[in-house]
Amino acid sequence: MSALPASGREWHLVARPHGWPEAEDFALREAEVTALAEGRVLVRNLHFSVDPYMRGRMNDVKSYTPPFKLDHPMDGGAVGEVVASAAEGFEVGDHVLHGLGWREYASVPAQHAVKVDASLAPLSAYLGVLGMTGLTAYAGLFEVASFKEGDAVFVSGAAGAVGSQVGQMARIKGASRVIGSAGSDEKVKLLVEKYGFDAAFNYKNGPVGQQLKDAAPDGIDVYFDNVGGDHLEAAISSFNVGGRATICGMIAQYNNTEATPGPRNLALVIGKRLRLTGMLVNDHKHLQQQFTEDVSGWIASGELKYDETVVEGIEHGYDAFAGMLRGENTGKMIVSLG
Repeated sequence: MSALPASGREWHLVARPHGWPEAEDFALREAEVTALAEGRVLVRNLHFSVDPYMRGRMNDVKSYTPPFKLDHPMDGGAVGEVVASAAEGFEVGDHVLHGLGWREYASVPAQHAVKVDASLAPLSAYLGVLGMTGLTAYAGLFEVASFKEGDAVFVSGAAGAVGSQVGQMARIKGASRVIGSAGSDEKVKLLVEKYGFDAAFNYKNGPVGQQLKDAAPDGIDVYFDNVGGDHLEAAISSFNVGGRATICGMIAQYNNTEATPGPRNLALVIGKRLRLTGMLVNDHKHLQQQFTEDVSGWIASGELKYDETVVEGIEHGYDAFAGMLRGENTGKMIVSLG
């Protein structure tokens, strides 16, 4: 076995962003690679994930997941190769998925590392379509929104990692109509031509409420919300009686410094008997096996397609994160460490 590295680089949060995260809120620092304690594995990260939820963890507020600590490495989904092991069941050369991203080398407790098979799918797929992202789409559509065959489904942020999967899963399972919104004409084209959405619109081209009514003249039954704001208001207007919304994310307001006005038409929830449910993927771990079976099958058959936007080099971690918040990614945004 080759000698272990003396050090590796890692991204630290050095200031809490006010509004939009700026480059000076972050620092790429060199850190010593220490000897492994019993029960841990040393992983050389090959890819790590940047995700919208990480913006919330940069604020010092009580939330469902603790905030990032200042002057400590940030974390998040990562996949890499075991380069040293002091844990039973893990060998040098194994590939593992774990939660200590944003760094080149990670000392991971064995119970928090999951072996993954590079022959089933590219390793980066375990951060997206076969990882937390894919499970979010799967659980949010089938369990939280109680999707059933014949439902008309609207997805906001539909060209993103989660949204693109939701729309395809709905189509595979027999939705009557799948509509998506995205932030560019290129993404709209992708939704219809590659992912098989029945209709899509660019939310920058006009009022969302009117564009949704045009795209779904018979109304919608399920709304998968990644955006919040005017999209949620539009969905409430377009819902049929008994409509269900999965509230997964509200990226439109993550960087706001003022309170965001809520939907002005919430009273419609009563007459339409709507159900609006917030979701966190960690509540749905029991679906993992079924999800992996279904989705790997859909990928193998070609029914489910996925995109990744890969940024090369750990030094571009902040750029990748900021780009994802601006919607520059198609599908999952990943930093690849080569």
